[in-house]
Amino acid sequence: MLTYAFAAMDHGSLRQAARALRVQESSVSRNVVKLEQLLDMQLFERDVRGVRLTKTGRAWIEIVRAHYDGLLDAFAERVRDNNDAKTLRIGLCWVTGGEFLKRLIERFGKLYPDIRLTIENVPSGQCLSAIRRRRFDLVFTHHIGTAKFCSSEVFWQERLFVLLPSCHSLVERPVLRWSDLADMPLLVPVGLEGPPSDLCLLERIAAGGGPAVHTCRANQATVIFQVGLGQGVTLAEASYARTVATDSALWKPLRGKNSVSSIKGVWLGSNPKRAVLRFVGLAKNMAEGSPRGRRAKPSRVIPGATPTSRNAT
Repeated sequence: MLTYAFAAMDHGSLRQAARALRVQESSVSRNVVKLEQLLDMQLFERDVRGVRLTKTGRAWIEIVRAHYDGLLDAFAERVRDNNDAKTLRIGLCWVTGGEFLKRLIERFGKLYPDIRLTIENVPSGQCLSAIRRRRFDLVFTHHIGTAKFCSSEVFWQERLFVLLPSCHSLVERPVLRWSDLADMPLLVPVGLEGPPSDLCLLERIAAGGGPAVHTCRANQATVIFQVGLGQGVTLAEASYARTVATDSALWKPLRGKNSVSSIKGVWLGSNPKRAVLRFVGLAKNMAEGSPRGRRAKPSRVIPGATPTSRNAT
């Protein structure tokens, strides 16, 4: 009834209001009369030229109109929320992706084609706040600190690779160990997005006879350029090493303790989106090697990402 009354007020004519609402004029007239009877108040004066508000009707509508518009805004916001429920926002924090994440996203898209996936980078220092504020529904990272109020689980692991200058004496070796890199400068980019690796872990490796950690106020591309100049070595996961090549440096796989990076997903347990639970559930099934998923196979050239197992070291 309110919709008809407001339309009649806006157009100054029951006929024009009916045309705008795409209903019969009698329907507009009938609903306006019902509202006047309900309120026991005459809202409009009627004549051959149309309708106009009475003094009492204008005072009443001025009060009600604000509440009515607010209600429409609330309904519109609900529609936007429903659209947002159909979007799953994924953040990557110094994670390239890898074969496991690629298969996970492809499989999810086939199972739930109505869910739109967006993928963006997220700075390491903003991961938790972005998840809590629901800027991202789920973030993949290999170091997160204490994830209070968030759920997290390791979904897959990737072999670490070291980038050596092409003229380095170790480039002929097919596999390297931390001890081979003893006292070498390990260049770790610490740009605006934060460090790509667990600095505490790297410092423990350095203390145990590994390379010496040198943090650089630069991004990964700049550090790779520095390696090519012979200023040190740097690290990356298999998925990154597979996609980034340079003529002045070569990637070599690491073996032994602390040579595998664990990638975990972090999400807000109270996130009401069903899509989040479905995505996490599918990731868990794939990581555990259930019939719904299968374990990733290492690349023949560079070992790629492999789902984590319960007894992984």
